[in-house]
Amino acid sequence: MTLRKFAGLAALLSLITPGLALAQEATLDSGDTAWMLTSTALVLFMTIPGLALFYAGMVRSKNVLSVMMQCFAITGLMSILWFAYGYSLAFSTEGMEAGVFNINSIVGSLDNAFLSNLTKDSLVGAFPESVFVTFQMTFAIITPALIVGAFAERMKFSAMLVFMTLWFTIVYAPMAHMVWGGDGALLWDAGVIDFAGGTVVHINAGIAGLVACLMLGKRKGFPTTPMAPHNLGYTLMGAAMLWIGWFGFNAGSAAAADDTAGMAMLVTQIATAAAALAWMFAEWISHGKPSALGIASGVVAGLVAITPAAGAVGPVGALVIGLASGVICFFCATSLKRKLGYDDSLDVFGVHCVGGIVGAILVGAFGAQSLGGFGEIESIATQLWIQTESVLFTVVYTGIFTWIILKVVDLVMGLRVTEEEEVNGLDLSLHNERGYNL
Repeated sequence: MTLRKFAGLAALLSLITPGLALAQEATLDSGDTAWMLTSTALVLFMTIPGLALFYAGMVRSKNVLSVMMQCFAITGLMSILWFAYGYSLAFSTEGMEAGVFNINSIVGSLDNAFLSNLTKDSLVGAFPESVFVTFQMTFAIITPALIVGAFAERMKFSAMLVFMTLWFTIVYAPMAHMVWGGDGALLWDAGVIDFAGGTVVHINAGIAGLVACLMLGKRKGFPTTPMAPHNLGYTLMGAAMLWIGWFGFNAGSAAAADDTAGMAMLVTQIATAAAALAWMFAEWISHGKPSALGIASGVVAGLVAITPAAGAVGPVGALVIGLASGVICFFCATSLKRKLGYDDSLDVFGVHCVGGIVGAILVGAFGAQSLGGFGEIESIATQLWIQTESVLFTVVYTGIFTWIILKVVDLVMGLRVTEEEEVNGLDLSLHNERGYNL
């Protein structure tokens, strides 16, 4: 059993390769199907309402609707793009062969565009392919939605839509294919362990967010003008929804109601709890008081870090990953951010990219059976290097193409709202609405 994304994903993918007509005679399992249906709903729940509330509470009151609007619009946009060509680009296996590098090692073909090969009876493993399509769609939704937090309060809504469309096409779909595409995919063949999206989702979104906030520049008044979160109640509710929804994200990535899903659920809880406490105590020691925003951020840091490792590490490894991510993400989102002076509005880089890196690398050690893990790791040193290479590749690939996409969008239509629009707030300026009519 492989522990990178799905148990036996290469075999599962063969079932959705056009022309094979389910030669393996897979049969539907109602238990697996029920769990994957539930997981799919949980992952969608992470974006709307989870992420929408989490981000909305951290911005100023004049921008609360704009952030929620972006999350909802991205949910709709990515759903249609995934149906039109994203699923095919990410999971088509046409032209792929283990150990052979070609264009299909980087991105899939359009042989299944508009889900042309999907039928009601198509199966992936023991559950309907339609469920697999929708489950993966929810990953494609939340990844670009995460980026919103980095440029919150200053990007044009129209520019955001164009940027997200291009970024999904050029960055997300190829990264998903390279990591999860099965035999012949670039990072799959390299032996990278990424159970549920450390590279594909979190490092990917975190680096894109960093590039975006640097290219747009700082918000007017940053860092001298106070920009405190306007409603931490929203943020805590959003964090709670993310925590609950993440069980679908991680345990659902086992693609079955089995022992892998059960362990993924347990280690997700342990790592998240450890990271929340680690951030809380780090902040308490450093700043004198623990904060609600801090513990909510610690929760997300732990969820992010355990994501690539959830199918490979045991409880002790999860504890270490959680503690490490809580402390490291705290310092990156506070001290490092202040020192370097970049305006990552809601700490997408400091939490998602850094947390993703922590988990992506540490799974190379704690996924080994000698350290209590369940991964097929022959050499810890070798696997650590493979994991590090995957992190570096993701940073470079995503960073370069995100910069190019933003540069083109800026030249064509401009990225940033006017100074007057920013001062008035994006709710009123871009959507002609107010979050609060008092």
